[in-house]
Amino acid sequence: MWPARAGKGLALSGAYEVIILDLLLPGKDGLEVLRSLRDRGIKSKVLILTARDAVEDKVKGLDAGADDYLTKPFALAELLARVRTLLRREGEKGSMLKVADLEMDTFSRQVRRAGREISLTNKEYALLEYFLRNVNRVLSRTRIAEQVWDYDFGGTSNIVDVYVRYLRRKIDEGFPPSCFTPSGV
Repeated sequence: MWPARAGKGLALSGAYEVIILDLLLPGKDGLEVLRSLRDRGIKSKVLILTARDAVEDKVKGLDAGADDYLTKPFALAELLARVRTLLRREGEKGSMLKVADLEMDTFSRQVRRAGREISLTNKEYALLEYFLRNVNRVLSRTRIAEQVWDYDFGGTSNIVDVYVRYLRRKIDEGFPPSCFTPSGV
């Protein structure tokens, strides 16, 4: 089990289709974490898993942005069924992100360019997904670091530049210069 801060950082990476969130986190209320995720634009499905079974608690959780609410104790089969249902909902809405000949299927987590599969690390995937969800927006290094790494960017780290370079290399490998590689870079 991860500490609450580490779990929040992982959730903020945007790399997960479904997040299972307990409301009773050490040092932080799960509803605050949920609101923070939604405020930062994280679209992952969230299943609240908690011992709080009052109707008011369920309403608060759903109104805060949860997609489902399951109370303890529960059967593992029910938890798995609810996760499958949330994943199906994501697939029904359309899980494809596309720019030119670059496609990302957020349901299967596959990335292809001109039909050729591109293998990415989890962080590269999260970075590319963030870019594809923010096409035609100017994104500062600070904003990217906050959204993809949950990192307070002080302007001294080059982590964003390094990962953008990794990503460009993988996306453009074997292809002529394109819209993904600015001239002079």
